[in-house]
Amino acid sequence: MTAKSEIGWNLENSYKTLPEVFYSNTLPEKVRASKLILMNEQLATELGLTITALKSKVGTEVLAGNELPKSSMPISQAYAGHQFGQFTMLGDGRAVLLGEHITPTGERVDIQLKGSGRTPFSRGGDGRAALGPMLREYLISEAMHGLGIPTTRSLAVVATGEKVIRETDLKGAILTRVSSSHLRVGTFQYAAARDVVEDVRALADYAIERHYPDVKVAENPYVSFLENVIHQQASLVAKWQLVGFVHGVMNTDNMTISGETIDYGPCAFIDTFDPSTVFSSIDRQGRYAFGNQPTIAAWNLARFAETLLPLLDDNKDEALKQAQQQISTFSDVYHEQWKKGMREKLGIFNVEEQDAVLINDLLALMHANEADYTNTFLALTTDDLSSEKMFKTEAFKQWNGRWQDRRSRQTNSINDSKQLMRKTNPTVIPRNHRVEEALDAAVNDEDYSFLKRLLHVVTDPYSDSIEHREYTQLPPSKVPYQTYCGT
Repeated sequence: MTAKSEIGWNLENSYKTLPEVFYSNTLPEKVRASKLILMNEQLATELGLTITALKSKVGTEVLAGNELPKSSMPISQAYAGHQFGQFTMLGDGRAVLLGEHITPTGERVDIQLKGSGRTPFSRGGDGRAALGPMLREYLISEAMHGLGIPTTRSLAVVATGEKVIRETDLKGAILTRVSSSHLRVGTFQYAAARDVVEDVRALADYAIERHYPDVKVAENPYVSFLENVIHQQASLVAKWQLVGFVHGVMNTDNMTISGETIDYGPCAFIDTFDPSTVFSSIDRQGRYAFGNQPTIAAWNLARFAETLLPLLDDNKDEALKQAQQQISTFSDVYHEQWKKGMREKLGIFNVEEQDAVLINDLLALMHANEADYTNTFLALTTDDLSSEKMFKTEAFKQWNGRWQDRRSRQTNSINDSKQLMRKTNPTVIPRNHRVEEALDAAVNDEDYSFLKRLLHVVTDPYSDSIEHREYTQLPPSKVPYQTYCGT
C-alpha cells in the first residue's frame, strides 16, 4: 500500500460524464518547495482521511499538486458570469478539481486545488495565488461554517516556495477547497450561451441528481429544480444578513447551485450597522453593498432562470411565465427566513404581525446611533446594556419596553428566550482588524499564533469565554476598512 492510498482518498469523477465542453483535462503545475501551513484536522476526520498520512511529505505533495491521489482525473471547469453586471465567458483560471471524494457517510464532495497553476481558462494569468488571500479564505470559510452558514470548506493551505508577482512579489500558496460541488449559476450561463439545449439539459440533470434528487419525481422536475435553488439561495442570503456578512463580489459565477457560500475575495463582516457598507475596493458604485445583497441574489437567480427556459416548457411564453412565477417567490422566501432569524436573535418563538416593525425599529436605532451590529445583539442577550451609547437613549428605552412586552406574549419563559438568543447571536465574528492582524503576522513574520488563536474562537463563535470576550473589542479607529480581490 502506498503512502497516497494510506491517506484515504476515495475519488470519483462524475463531472466528466458531462459533455466535454464543460471542462478541460488539466494537470496542476508542480511547485518548487511545498510546505504545509495549515491543516483542518476536524474536516479531514469528517472526510475519512488519515491525518498523519495527510500531513506527511507525500500528503503535502498531493495538497501542493505535485502528486495526484489514486483515481484522480484532474480538470478545470468552464463557466461564465455576470461580473458587476457585465457578461463574460470564464472558467477555472487558477483552480483544478482533483475529483469528487466519497466520505465514509456516502457524501460526495469536490476536492479542488486553488492556486495550482495555469489552465486553458487563465486568460493570460499565471494561475497562482498568494499566501495572504488563501489564509483569508481558510479563516473566513471556517468561521462561516462555525456560524452555521452553508459554505465551501478549507482543508489545507500549502506554501509553494515560489513568488507570485502582483503589484509586488508575494509568497505563493495553494488552498485545498472542499465543496458540495462547484456548479454555479455561471456554469448554466456558459451552457446557455452556447445555445445547445441538450447541453443545458445534461447539466441540469447532473445538478438535480447531485443536489436535488427528490425533484425527479415532480410533475415538472426543472421547475421544481429552479424552485429549490431559489429557496436555498434565499435562505443563504438571509443567514448572511443575520450575522452582518458582506460577500463583496456577488457575480453570477460566485453563486452556487447547492446554496453554499463560495469565493472569499473582498468579503468582510460589518462592525457599525449600516446597510450601505461596502468593503471591496473595486465596488465603487456600491452594487454589492450589505443592504443590496438580497436584491442582487434575486437578479442573479433571474439570470439562472433564463438559462432553464428551454427546459421549463416547450412553449416559450409558458416557460417565461413559469420562470417569472418562481423568481417572484424569492422576496417572500427571503423575508420569511430573515424575519424568522431576527425573531430568534430577539428570543421570540411565536409569530405576530407587528414583529417586522419591532425588528426594523431596532435596526433604525442601531443605524442612527452607529451601533455595532454583533455587540448590540450580544448585549441584548446578556442584559449588559452599557456597551453602546444607543442603550442610554430614550428611543431605545421605549423600544426595550415594547420588546419586553413582546416576549411576555409567548408561552416560552424568559430563560427559554435567553437560551435561544445564545444559540443565534455569536459572541465573536472575524473582526476585520483582527483578521488583518493575523494575516500580517503570518505572511510577513511567519508567526501563525495570531491566526490559530483567531481560528480557535471564530470556529466556536457562540461560546462566551474570557478569550472570546477579548475578540469582541472594536477596532481602535473608525478608518474605513477596504478589501481587495485576490482569492
